[in-house]
Amino acid sequence: MDRSALTMGPGNFGVARLMRDKLTNELVAVKYIERGEKIDENVQREIINHRSLRHPNIVRFKEVILTPTHLAIVMEYASGGELFERICNAGRFPEDEARFFFQQLVSGVGYCHNMQVCHRDLKLENTLLDGSQAPRLKICDFGYSKSSVLHSQPKSTVGTPAYIAPEVLLKKEYDGKMADVWSCGVTLYVMLVGAYPFEDPEEPKNFRKTIQRILNVQYSIPAYVHISTGCRHLISRIFVAEPSKRITMDEIRNHEWFMRNLPGDLMNDNAIDQFGGPEQPTQSVDEIMQIIAEATIPPAGAHNLNQYLTGSLDIDDDMDEDLESDPDLDIDSSGEIVYAIDSWCSFRRQIHEKYVPSGYHECKQPNLTYGSHSKKNRM
Repeated sequence: MDRSALTMGPGNFGVARLMRDKLTNELVAVKYIERGEKIDENVQREIINHRSLRHPNIVRFKEVILTPTHLAIVMEYASGGELFERICNAGRFPEDEARFFFQQLVSGVGYCHNMQVCHRDLKLENTLLDGSQAPRLKICDFGYSKSSVLHSQPKSTVGTPAYIAPEVLLKKEYDGKMADVWSCGVTLYVMLVGAYPFEDPEEPKNFRKTIQRILNVQYSIPAYVHISTGCRHLISRIFVAEPSKRITMDEIRNHEWFMRNLPGDLMNDNAIDQFGGPEQPTQSVDEIMQIIAEATIPPAGAHNLNQYLTGSLDIDDDMDEDLESDPDLDIDSSGEIVYAIDSWCSFRRQIHEKYVPSGYHECKQPNLTYGSHSKKNRM
């Protein structure tokens, strides 16, 4: 099997690959992050905060696995790709379709806030879809998230410029939940208009102008975009510079426009946990923290394994058996390639005890990227 066919998306922190659970036969996404300096505070936050969230509109966290060279994060696979790609293909959504996805986004973000977690990097690239006919939205990538229970009040400027709230730009302490509300508003606007609200149409890549327009709340809805008065009102209540005067998540959920055609499973403020029982994470926080601590220690020569993960070197599936049967095999006098292959064999054995690779025929969008770190602003 061609290993390059298994890669779902490269990123600054590693790659995500499509695998199949041997026990349940379920497709899963496995995100590999190289051991060492890349296992930082953001990775720890991503894992611990994500682990605590069990909601139909959030990509499900399953477990972490430590290999000799990588930390592997096993997650639910969302086969429908990014909401971003759907927008790019459509240009923009009709109001009813935009509302359908916005309702799910607010449901998932509202649940995060009830769990005292703010996402801080909400955007179309971090919202995935399942493969159903009426797609279920799935929020992913909690690398910039903060828990008010575990962490201090946010004050760092993180996120994507087009989605960032005015108060985040001021580099003072801010309410991460209210910043998330703003980002939800940007997502809604992009779905309706097909462009970012605060980019200068003449200079869309001029970030200085974008930031100034955000601070001044300078946006407009083009005349060719026909949306209802109720929708315009909601957007105007979201795009308010002063967070204390901005509409809250609870107020959005009670807004007349939001309530229209609300799916039955979103009507309950306490979201239905569809992942109860045996699907709950089996690893405790202490166990995960120990694994993360070990993952911060880089193994010698680990960089070579990345070539195997990304498919840039062709190593036969049975190479590990060849190595074991021929101890005199001399591939490289420096020992680095031998070490890399040994690491790959150990890596494969450890992961493949539970998961097996899955190919193109089982992956609707093999280039799907999990998380924002590998995605550039393309709209």
